[in-house]
Amino acid sequence: MDPAATGSASQPSTSTPTRPRPGPSIGDVARLAGVSAQTVSRVSNEAENVLPATRQRVLDAMEQLGYAPNRAARALRTGSFATIGVVVHRLARTGESGTVDAIVDSARREGYTVNLVDVASPSSDDVMAALRRLSNQSVDGLVIVRAETTTPTSLAVPGRTPVVVADSRFVGQHPSVGADQLAGATSAVEHLLALGHETVHLVAGPPESGPAQLRAQAWRTALERSGRSAPEPAQGDWTAPSGYAAGRVLARDPNVTAVFCANDEMATGVLHALHEAGRRVPQDVSVVGFDDIPLAGHLWPPLTTVRQDFERVGAELVRLLVEQIRDGSRFVPRNVVVPAPLVVRASTAPPPA
Repeated sequence: MDPAATGSASQPSTSTPTRPRPGPSIGDVARLAGVSAQTVSRVSNEAENVLPATRQRVLDAMEQLGYAPNRAARALRTGSFATIGVVVHRLARTGESGTVDAIVDSARREGYTVNLVDVASPSSDDVMAALRRLSNQSVDGLVIVRAETTTPTSLAVPGRTPVVVADSRFVGQHPSVGADQLAGATSAVEHLLALGHETVHLVAGPPESGPAQLRAQAWRTALERSGRSAPEPAQGDWTAPSGYAAGRVLARDPNVTAVFCANDEMATGVLHALHEAGRRVPQDVSVVGFDDIPLAGHLWPPLTTVRQDFERVGAELVRLLVEQIRDGSRFVPRNVVVPAPLVVRASTAPPPA
């Protein structure tokens, strides 16, 4: 073998490895849009002193080049990531999804995006793990939707992160927003008693749910205050099938003339079971729900229910959080109670003679 060839083959390569080309820069955007780098920076930081036509030209250039502003650098300059974190348990449920929709919409109007974590269980450990995860994801504040089994003493917010809770149990501990669960449930029971029913049966929500506990408490208190007996509640889980199962049992008892359901979906199941059993609503049995979901007014008969204003709850949560973020007023014990009025429709009437 040729020694020269052998030596040549053993020589280390002197070529420089090719580095990956970095993404588009602020200068690239400026050149394509025909503006200065300072103007691109202003658009990235959502400054108002940019003409609409110029802003659109810069945004078009960003989209064409695939340019994304450096959020970490922006936070160093402005002190804000323009992002809030939201912790929710069972997002698919009516109340949670309605509240989160309103949070996202209100946050957008305030110039914030939303990072969402749907925890597997309402335990304190899971909620705290979600809070820690979000606090490490460059968020300016946290919204907790339905703290459930987490208590004011067990909720330890990481660092000095602003927080607001959709749970009236946290009054005095954290800023909180919630519908007036007690007044709403009380009005439902008092409405049925005023129609002449001797007592009101309850289809309760999950025992671990804070709102379910408050509605059951109001139901029992309203009956006791009127000198009426409180029947053993039927246990539901917020779903229509659980309401249907409870309704089948209630339909067999001829003494049942009034039923208060802790939410509208369970009330839908109760209506189904009563119809199957030949018990007419409201001639034989009156039914009241809670939430006033969009479907409630289109059931047959249209459902009397307590209205929860999820849109306002979400907007108030964002308002209180943004105030903390911008003013630095963490842990101000503010509480917003959103009214929950009774909406009377055709599913309630006096008991049969």
